[in-house]
Amino acid sequence: MPVTIDRTTSSRRAPPQPARLSLTPAPGGLDGMWWPRSRALTRELPTLTAALVEQWGRITGVTVHPAYWPVIPHWVSIAGRTVQVGWSTESQDPHRLTLSLPDGRRDVLVIPPETRAEAAAQLMAGDGTEASAREEAADRIDARIREEAWETDGGAGRAVVPAPAYRIGRPFAHLSKEVRGP
Repeated sequence: MPVTIDRTTSSRRAPPQPARLSLTPAPGGLDGMWWPRSRALTRELPTLTAALVEQWGRITGVTVHPAYWPVIPHWVSIAGRTVQVGWSTESQDPHRLTLSLPDGRRDVLVIPPETRAEAAAQLMAGDGTEASAREEAADRIDARIREEAWETDGGAGRAVVPAPAYRIGRPFAHLSKEVRGP
């Protein structure tokens, strides 16, 4: 069987798109909102942290809840520096991302990547809506996405948002409630 190689496409990667981010604080402890393009933390975190370094300074760590992230890396590289990534099922809200800085921490609401543009824009607008209301909206969006996947697949398919099975290099300890790091 003959194989055709298309040499007109470039092997170079396109530059990463800018982070979809709003740093408008919300009542209830949110320092901003982030709308990632995917659930791939290894692809999304470098862009996010690079954008936040300009605003907040050096980021030393990131903590997520594993519910919506299929793979959680031990660390990500940003401009030659390493930022550690950890997870917690007890102290971390599933729709928040906590960034550690030398002078404290910042909490960012994660808007599900599957969210429609108008709904994401409304959440990111910073209209004074309480953090808990924004988190409930993000939770409803995730629930709707799972239901749509269930209906589309005839009730037998896998949901769009899979539960994480492994952290790179080792399986999750499902019963542990402590904060995990690398």
